[in-house]
Amino acid sequence: MPKRKKGTHSGLCWLWVTLGVFVLDRLAKHLALSDLSLDGGPLPLLPHLNLSLAFNRGAAFSFLGGASGWQIWFLSLMALAASGIILYILARTPASRRGFSVALALILGGALGNFYDRIVYFSVIDFIDVYAGRWHWPVFNLADSAICLGALWVILDGFAGRHRK
Repeated sequence: MPKRKKGTHSGLCWLWVTLGVFVLDRLAKHLALSDLSLDGGPLPLLPHLNLSLAFNRGAAFSFLGGASGWQIWFLSLMALAASGIILYILARTPASRRGFSVALALILGGALGNFYDRIVYFSVIDFIDVYAGRWHWPVFNLADSAICLGALWVILDGFAGRHRK
């Protein structure tokens, strides 16, 4: 990773995206907790889209969800470590690398949103249920969406960077 010139702005100027993701995620989860219930069944929203409250004690796709509880602290520490690494990279990235910086800010906002859930609720609050027929994608949330979108954007930015060279 190249060093920034002194006096130039870094990718940290895109942290407002992180804050936006975190706030929207908190608001959506607050609404899900207040308007949905575990035993009330899914709330149809659009064709192929329900709102359905779920608590995920594991990682993506409920990986480690059935573990005894240690996974909450492990995944929380991983989120903090990843957040620190992302902040370090953003600090060393020129602000002109907008796509890359925004992608990392999306990932950071999602990681912090799910980290908050793990610390406060000891699980991640999920509520978006996408389905086709009887097949349902694992229930997820806005933080998960931001992480996936950001990761895809980082990958595409990497391919675009290679192509430019």
